[in-house]
Amino acid sequence: MGSWPSGRDWIFSVKAFIAAMLALWIALYLGLPRPYWAMGSVYIVAHPLTGATRSKALYRVLGTLLGAAAGVAIVPSLVNAPTLLMAAVAIWTGCLLYVALLHRTPRSYVFMLAAYTLPLVALPAVDNPAGIFDIAVARAEEICLGILCASVVGALVWPASVADVLRDKSRQWMGDAALWAGDMLSASPGAQVTRHHSRHRLAADILALDQLISQLSYDTETAARVRAARELRGRMTMLLPVLSSLAAAVESLQAAGGVPAPLAAQMQAVKAWIEAGAVGAPPTLAETPLEASWDAALVTAAEDRLAQMVALWTDCVTLCRSIGERHMAHTWAPEFQRWDVGRARHYDHGMLLFSTVTVAMAIFTMGMIWIWMGWADGAGAVALGAISCCFFAAMDEPAPMIRSFFTWNVVCLLISMVFVFAVLPVAHDFEMLVMMFAVPYLIIGLLVAQPRLAMIGMPLAVVTANDIGIQGAYSANFHTFFNTNVAGIAGILFALVWTLALRPFGTRAATRRLVRAGWGDIAANAVGGKPESHASLRARMLDRLAQLVPRLAASESEVSADGFSEVRVGLSTLALQREMPDMPADQQHAVKRVLRSVSGYYKARLDGDADAPPPALRTRLANARQKVGSRIAMAALVEMQVALFPPAVSPAPVSGKA
Repeated sequence: MGSWPSGRDWIFSVKAFIAAMLALWIALYLGLPRPYWAMGSVYIVAHPLTGATRSKALYRVLGTLLGAAAGVAIVPSLVNAPTLLMAAVAIWTGCLLYVALLHRTPRSYVFMLAAYTLPLVALPAVDNPAGIFDIAVARAEEICLGILCASVVGALVWPASVADVLRDKSRQWMGDAALWAGDMLSASPGAQVTRHHSRHRLAADILALDQLISQLSYDTETAARVRAARELRGRMTMLLPVLSSLAAAVESLQAAGGVPAPLAAQMQAVKAWIEAGAVGAPPTLAETPLEASWDAALVTAAEDRLAQMVALWTDCVTLCRSIGERHMAHTWAPEFQRWDVGRARHYDHGMLLFSTVTVAMAIFTMGMIWIWMGWADGAGAVALGAISCCFFAAMDEPAPMIRSFFTWNVVCLLISMVFVFAVLPVAHDFEMLVMMFAVPYLIIGLLVAQPRLAMIGMPLAVVTANDIGIQGAYSANFHTFFNTNVAGIAGILFALVWTLALRPFGTRAATRRLVRAGWGDIAANAVGGKPESHASLRARMLDRLAQLVPRLAASESEVSADGFSEVRVGLSTLALQREMPDMPADQQHAVKRVLRSVSGYYKARLDGDADAPPPALRTRLANARQKVGSRIAMAALVEMQVALFPPAVSPAPVSGKA
């Protein structure tokens, strides 16, 4: 359901409009050739949060300068070899786009801007290669002017702190996590739907927090607050598989006859503590004696995961409160210290290469068609087509967004026609021009301020300004106006058709590749993993989970138990490897047999030779469970059995023959 714009949205819209008009006035006063670029740049970098505006401003300046410099270097030397020129532009765009897709932070904006700034600057200059330097300098000046105005107005007029929004988002995340934890701790079999949707929201929100944390360092904040935000993000990520593991253990206990009263009482105490806001010391958790029977092992695993959850929850609540404080403490002692998560990320290089290569091919093809046709305004078509491909290259299914971009560009053309031929002729001074722009652009600013509408508001703001093409003096020619602006729309249409033809697959293929990547990690690292690599492996597993779960939610798929099962198995293999050096030889042998079987099973899954774990693996899990004397190892073995053989109602027979 939609909602009315908030006060924050109105403040942002007013600030963006003030900055845009200031940039336009300065550009007109200085006599810059395309003052509308300065106006449009304001809306590209403007953000409701001051730190986000600063980061986008810096990255856009760097990206623009890099792309403009490439244009100055490439065009004069290749202008007489059109095919080589288009090949160079396509390769540059594809390479820089690939680097941009590797950075899932605002820093990617540098490379994204550099990627499509080259065709935007270079191609219109092929008829006048000697003027490429002047064009590049003018574009840099106009864009930097817009960026400067957006940054100054954003910092001076009602600045909004990233830390405040991060605090609110973190509290919202903790609220969603509390819903899932409350359902699971109540041991209610009817809570499955709520758990399912909570998991999806939690994983998706972690990816959104990454953007805020990256922007926090550009706010007027201390380094301690940035470190606390990163620690919070890491512990939120750890909490997901721990909650999932505890939920699976509770469900297995229910299937095996019910949750024992002492454990149920501890779960209720933890639930009450969480619902009370985790104020004060957490409940004291008792541990039952270690036994190898299946029911006792399930209780051991549930107690272990409950203790981990309480420690992580304590850390998350403490960090949330710390981020919200005006003056932060510089020291913080974590409660959860069992294992750490590195900062490694999962990248599907195959899909990234495919996306960027298809974009480069699209740009080269559009360029060759333009050259073959001899279309005077074709450079604009190639430039807008390149922007369309680059903007949405990271998406599993870019075609719907390119279609929307095409539709709103048509709307922008119609709005621009009204302005150019009906409004501007009666605007005799700048003050009247501002009054005429005020109503539509204040409304557009409200759209830009809301994430769900930003992809509508952004083209309306930027493309309309470019289509109108405000100059120092009014001179409108319908033929020139129509041909120039229709060329851009034609380029977007080509990008849409190209994307539909070359990228017919989408979320389903990306989901399958993520799942298979998880299988590959377990197969390669279940046996013989080095302890120093465990932090990176955990980080990659959890990052893959954060990417996978929202895709499963979008596709309404229940593949791979919502994506959590493989992560729990992978983390359990690392836990067993960490515990093995302290085990006697017979225990090490039993655990190694389990790990070899796990590795072999996932290798078989990758090869298409297995759809379910072999019975021998279950037997080896049971045998190892009979021998180990460590609670952590016992919990890891139970975790594996619950994840690989759900529902685990009865234990496998113990045998020495497996």
